[in-house]
Amino acid sequence: MKVVVTAGPSYEPIDEVRRLTNFSTGELGTLLADRLARAGFEVVCLRGTGATYPAAPGKCQYEPFTTNDDLLARLAKLSRAHEIAGVFHAAALCDFAVQRVEDRAGKNVEAAKIESRPGDGLTLHLAPARKILRELRGLFPRAVIVGWKYELIGSRADALRKAWLQIGDNETDACVLNGRAWGSGFAFCTPPDSICELGDKAELAESLAGWLKDFRRAKAVPEPKSTP
Repeated sequence: MKVVVTAGPSYEPIDEVRRLTNFSTGELGTLLADRLARAGFEVVCLRGTGATYPAAPGKCQYEPFTTNDDLLARLAKLSRAHEIAGVFHAAALCDFAVQRVEDRAGKNVEAAKIESRPGDGLTLHLAPARKILRELRGLFPRAVIVGWKYELIGSRADALRKAWLQIGDNETDACVLNGRAWGSGFAFCTPPDSICELGDKAELAESLAGWLKDFRRAKAVPEPKSTP
């Protein structure tokens, strides 16, 4: 079975040398890709170019991505070329992209490298970046799809509500929840109301590898034909 894992940060350019990005090393997605490969899955791991966690050589097929749009294009290409059994969308993608840059007078600033001089302030106007999770069901209609939800604000109950909403809004099969609002470790949420608490990244990766096999077996999902 061929499985796709996304890992690490995307970025959105301010100019040709500066960018917006997220704090992400790509560790979780890389550990998951490695564990799925050791469980017998054929894994394609799409890793943001800013990922710093080392990838295990030889076990997975690694492909780099840059922006949200670049990741979406790579996912679309995979969807056309292969039958995909599962998609684990663990990448930490940008929520905003730079719409325009203005100087202190309100004039648009466009340059390969925007000049930086003492006293010269700039204003970045941000627009919502493309949400990749909501595109996945259309690209991979027969795949098992797992999203991630990282929440810092609110209670544990608030975080869980957002995880369930993510599943419903994006037609995914499960959500991995973590962050300060949840607390230590991870919650693996599967409809209608199952919550499995996992202590660390290694335990989560181990659990997800077993769950994917069990889920497809329970749903009697036909195994995709192997592709070259």
